[in-house]
Amino acid sequence: MGLSKNVVPRIPFTVFEYPILPCYNDYAMFVRTKTFANKDGTKRTYLQIVEGVRENGKVRQKVVANLGRIEDVQSGSLDRLIESLAKFSKKRWVQAEAARLMILEAKEWGTELIFRHLWEKLGLAAIIKNLLEKTEITSPLDEAIYAMVLNRISDPLSKRAVNEWVNEIYRPAFKELELHHFYRALDFLILHKETIELELFEQTKNLFNLELDLVFWDTTSTYFTGNGPEGLAEYGYSKDYRSDRVQIIVGVLMTREGIPVAHQVFPGNTADIETFKKVIHDTRTRFLLRRVIFVADRGMVSTTLLDELYKEHIEYIVGVKMRRMQAVAEVLKTGGRYKEVAENLKVKEVWHDANRYIICYNPMEAEHDRKAREEIVKKLEKQLNEKGLKSMLSNSGYSRFLKISGANVAVDQKALEEDARYDGKYVLRTNSQLDTAEAALAYKELWRVERAFRELKSTLDLRPIYHWKDRRVRAHVMVCFLALVLESAFYRYLKLAGSQVEYLYLMRDLKNLKAVELTLEGIRYLCRTELPGNAFQAFKALGIGVPNHVIIIN
Repeated sequence: MGLSKNVVPRIPFTVFEYPILPCYNDYAMFVRTKTFANKDGTKRTYLQIVEGVRENGKVRQKVVANLGRIEDVQSGSLDRLIESLAKFSKKRWVQAEAARLMILEAKEWGTELIFRHLWEKLGLAAIIKNLLEKTEITSPLDEAIYAMVLNRISDPLSKRAVNEWVNEIYRPAFKELELHHFYRALDFLILHKETIELELFEQTKNLFNLELDLVFWDTTSTYFTGNGPEGLAEYGYSKDYRSDRVQIIVGVLMTREGIPVAHQVFPGNTADIETFKKVIHDTRTRFLLRRVIFVADRGMVSTTLLDELYKEHIEYIVGVKMRRMQAVAEVLKTGGRYKEVAENLKVKEVWHDANRYIICYNPMEAEHDRKAREEIVKKLEKQLNEKGLKSMLSNSGYSRFLKISGANVAVDQKALEEDARYDGKYVLRTNSQLDTAEAALAYKELWRVERAFRELKSTLDLRPIYHWKDRRVRAHVMVCFLALVLESAFYRYLKLAGSQVEYLYLMRDLKNLKAVELTLEGIRYLCRTELPGNAFQAFKALGIGVPNHVIIIN
């Protein structure tokens, strides 16, 4: 359709104006309709583009173009004209293009990209797939297991909530999952626990070139909010200080590099010595480790435990309870020079009753202990002067520094001197062939296991446990264990890459990396948001590429 400036007949008409552009300095451009009356009483309406111009001090409307009769241009030519003009208007062009663009969904992507890579690199995808192929199961249980593990890392929830949570994660395979898949996956997982752990152990051993002569074992407890499964949920010594709740005992075996190897779940009333017997049997029969050195915290150590380790010909490095073992007092009195082996760590070897001890000394911690004791003595003297002896007797922190003789009471200087022997020190007992420095540094690495338990109970949310069947409780712990393996591997890669980014902040940035699905003119695209914060550090540490900004997916 061509634009023309045809002369319009001088017949009575009605004018309606529609401004196209705002008026600045008396200038404006309009779309105007003019309606003419025919002699037979009918009407015809024309569409015009006019502009306001100033002539001789007056504003007049000048016809720029006659577009034709309105019923003619509405048949399609007007739409083409509008589309063509819109290209020269930034606002109208964006609106026109947006009408052709359909955003389907925007979901969390960063954590899935990183931990799926680790899931496959550690061999877990292949291990579970191979186990499923040996069955007649056709359901996507491998995806259900992976989803539960990823959920523990990203946003710990109950198994029922996982069924909803997967809809917030960008992974097309998750769309197949239904609630029953998660419960079936738990049963499958615990049925194959032994095999999965063993094959995972072999994979991580080769992947990280692990040193397997030194392994760490420790246990923790976690309680139930209800009754729990009978025979597994029992009352026992609670490390959560909840002796009023039934609980289970969870033990984790780790390498010196901080990689979990295996875990065990015990009834809540199981003694530490029994857990040790189990893990010793595991290392010899299942993992075929003949020469290992067990490292355990002083909270686990007892005469019975040491006798068991001796009987099994197991090398060990264990902390001893400083004030509860009579031998320690004699060990601390032994002379000799300390050897500095690390910052704020000096060591000295002492033999007593044919047993080898290592005294570890931290000068900074010793100064802290000294000041703390001086503060206690000041408060003690003040309390004695103001309130008398009775106010002291119920406070063991104070009373152990008192010397009482009849009605007379005074600060016991000998007790203060004896207490000073312990400043900044802890004592190890070992039968290993490691030299003094190696043994002390090995025990210092026990913090990795302690951190692992903090991860299980906080970040990975081991508690609360929502299951009431024995196998489901064990499977829940297994899911948490696999999540701990992935997190530990991620820590390892970040450390090897020299990354200084704090883990929690890095996880926050990864969660903010989104995947956006959209369609444009019938073509489906996958777009990603810009990398937030330090998210790139995760991809760099693992040596994987960041997805392209836009990918065609069909």
